Amino acid sequence: MFRLLRLMTVAPGHFHAALVQKRALYGIDPRTHVYAPLDADTLAHLARIAAFNNRPDQPTTWEVDLRAGADYLERFAREQPGNAVVLSGRNRPKIDLMRLAVSNCLPVIADKPWIIEHADFPKLEALFRESELREVFMWDMLTERFEITNWLVREFARDADLFGSWQTGAPNEPALQMRSVHFLKKLVNDRPLVRPWWWFDPATSGEAMADVGTHLADLSMWITAPDQPIDYATQIQMLAADRAPLVLTREQFGAVTGLGGFPDELRPYVVGRNLHYAGNNSATYTLRGVHVKLETAWEFESPAGGDTHACVARGTRATLTIRQQPGARPEIFVTATDPARHAEMVDRLRGRCDAFQRDFTGMFVSDLGTEAQVVIPDDWRASHEDHFAAVMDEFVRYFHAPRAVPPWERPNALARYYITTKAVEMARGAAPNPLHPTDY
Repeated sequence: MFRLLRLMTVAPGHFHAALVQKRALYGIDPRTHVYAPLDADTLAHLARIAAFNNRPDQPTTWEVDLRAGADYLERFAREQPGNAVVLSGRNRPKIDLMRLAVSNCLPVIADKPWIIEHADFPKLEALFRESELREVFMWDMLTERFEITNWLVREFARDADLFGSWQTGAPNEPALQMRSVHFLKKLVNDRPLVRPWWWFDPATSGEAMADVGTHLADLSMWITAPDQPIDYATQIQMLAADRAPLVLTREQFGAVTGLGGFPDELRPYVVGRNLHYAGNNSATYTLRGVHVKLETAWEFESPAGGDTHACVARGTRATLTIRQQPGARPEIFVTATDPARHAEMVDRLRGRCDAFQRDFTGMFVSDLGTEAQVVIPDDWRASHEDHFAAVMDEFVRYFHAPRAVPPWERPNALARYYITTKAVEMARGAAPNPLHPTDY
């Protein structure tokens, strides 16, 4: 029997809570419910939904039932007018909100990260056990799986004739290396993004590896072991981790928050007259014997555009590379491990791209001499914001058929949060600095 999905958004403190509603999708009731404190975060969420409804191009028709107040959690637990929960806000309490939803047999779509401290990892394990007992599923907003360059690297790496097998690599030359650079000052939905002060508190939001590093940890498994379950206890070995602050002036902080100074809650992270933001992390580990290195970096503002992503995947026959310049789109390049096999590699790559023509018409390979570029038509490019519609479409599909969720998703969710939180824990032990209250 078909059921409309009726959304209940709880404590929307991050703009991703609104982005899952940027597009109207079949099967979702246009009347949504918001349970939250009556604060600036909630008002910003309502403004984003209103902007979707009022835009001239394909406006949405959301009707918001706001149930705000100090008792919003008690009302949510008591009333429950919907049948699914959206979570994207302050990160540290998110795991407890997820537990509340699951205990009421409500499926959850929650933005990363689900946990930011390794001390909370047992909570996540317990939550998965409870969700399985109650036959309730939880879904992560893993938008980077829908970036076409990431998807193509995954497909090319599965082709033994093109890529070969994965190299083992070494800590100083990993077989898979990924780096993401994000910027504090940016546009979202064509408007300047205003960040709440708590977003800069690592005790609330987490360090960069615990937050945006979730995408990289997920991609490392999604690319190297597609559709395979990963046992974090036996198949992941953490080797090293590091951290460094992004130093922000009072003026830079004010430019992205609208505040005239640093709140008292951030005083532990103020050194001199500047805020030390927990924006740069790295993690090195082995995944089924393959050496992986992840790097997350935050900068204040890009001189030429939005966030950037880079990836190098080394196989025995070819190396797959994603390069992205600021202000440009990510592009894929393929290099033969043995230069004498360049022509053979190009032929095989063209064959693979020809096979994709049914879904990606117009894709072709440009031979650059020492490497080849996969030229992706503009029609197959989508923005980061548009990826949220694809994530929501998945959630709707599994809402109606929860037993269709691939069996590897649950163990791999545990594995990605093991990687991110363990890396932060290791980095703090290796290089203490004023980025976390426990360092004082």
